[in-house]
Amino acid sequence: MPFPSREWHLVARPVGEPTPADFSLVTATVPHPGTGQVVVRNDFLSVDPYMRGRMNAGGSVIPRFELGRVMEGWAVGTVVASRSAEVPVGATVTHFLGWREYALLEAAEVRTVDPRLAPARRYLGVLGSTGLTAWAGLTEIAAVREGDVVFVSGAAGAVGSAAGQLARRLGASRVIGSAGGPGKVRRLTDGYRFDAGIDHRLGELPARLAEAAPDGIDVYFDNVGGDHLQAAIGAMNRYGRIVLCGAISVYNATEPAPGPDNLPLAIGKRLTLRGMNVGDHRHLAADYIRRAARWLADGSLVADETVVDGIGEAVHAFRTMMRGGNTGKMLVRLAHG
Repeated sequence: MPFPSREWHLVARPVGEPTPADFSLVTATVPHPGTGQVVVRNDFLSVDPYMRGRMNAGGSVIPRFELGRVMEGWAVGTVVASRSAEVPVGATVTHFLGWREYALLEAAEVRTVDPRLAPARRYLGVLGSTGLTAWAGLTEIAAVREGDVVFVSGAAGAVGSAAGQLARRLGASRVIGSAGGPGKVRRLTDGYRFDAGIDHRLGELPARLAEAAPDGIDVYFDNVGGDHLQAAIGAMNRYGRIVLCGAISVYNATEPAPGPDNLPLAIGKRLTLRGMNVGDHRHLAADYIRRAARWLADGSLVADETVVDGIGEAVHAFRTMMRGGNTGKMLVRLAHG
């Protein structure tokens, strides 16, 4: 028997903030696998900020979503049918055909993970691309050194919360994060052991950053862009390094966002500003997962999750995340009857 599967399609290009009318929940049928293929029952879906760029008519770091077609994203699930000796029925796997309940994939398109090492959903967050993004940004892009002062924006989100904690493990002497609202700021210091948290909703970001880092900052991990990037450039020490990971503050902009007007400071300060795409750093994954799983197990790495239930709530989860309504990784848990 084929597998009935609900899946989300993009039906209109959002202008500004996406609305429910831009999406449609469609019932499809997933066939049994052919030779070398598997069918995966998705158990958790990942929704991430980069997906907003894929909804636009223009380019993104990866190809745009096609109108009237099912969207994509990371998922973790269980193999329920297989014609591959390498990926048997019952295996737990991650893959890139999320936004749906069941997925037909070539066996080479899935990665088997060990649910005994950590709960399967962790492979979408701190043990997946989220954690690897933070680790690669700090080690290969910024090359954090002993004694560095590190500032992380979006620090209560999935990548930011990992980046701050991993920076400390790499030898940072002081870690500062920005987040929206007093509850998230408390989580930075009480849960993730940041030295200081800044509530960006209170304004006056340059002054608050100067107060939190009176001796300047050496590394800035940018998940926000906009006013955060401007404030960080102003606070950077000479030879500072900036990881350009994300710019969620401008993803819904309907007009081109102005760049920092203090960018000439990067010349005199000899700053390095470098963009990153986690796909360039997959060679780090196996070693990073071994390390991070150990840190998760001993409690020295904290990974919060915000979980929304049901495929029907996936768009709501995405829109909530884009508004900053999550702490840690935003996930959609699928219930199968």
